[in-house]
Amino acid sequence: MFTPFSIIGCSLELLKPGEQGIVAFYQTENTKILDKIISIGIKIGTSITIEQQFPSLLVKVNNQTISINQKIARIIYVRIVES
Repeated sequence: MFTPFSIIGCSLELLKPGEQGIVAFYQTENTKILDKIISIGIKIGTSITIEQQFPSLLVKVNNQTISINQKIARIIYVRIVES
């Protein structure tokens, strides 16, 4: 028998268009990548919404739409916000 469960967090790349999350942590210690992520406004605690997955990943952060690559999306982990 299976016990029901729900996922409350995941990497940004796993969210679907329209889903929203709050940035929880970054899965890297590379300071250049961290600086880039922070410089585009994706900080811990920031609300982020997926607008498009293909052909490029578009996310909405602070009322701005930003294109990010899959490598960056794999590094950013979010707590999923139920709509």
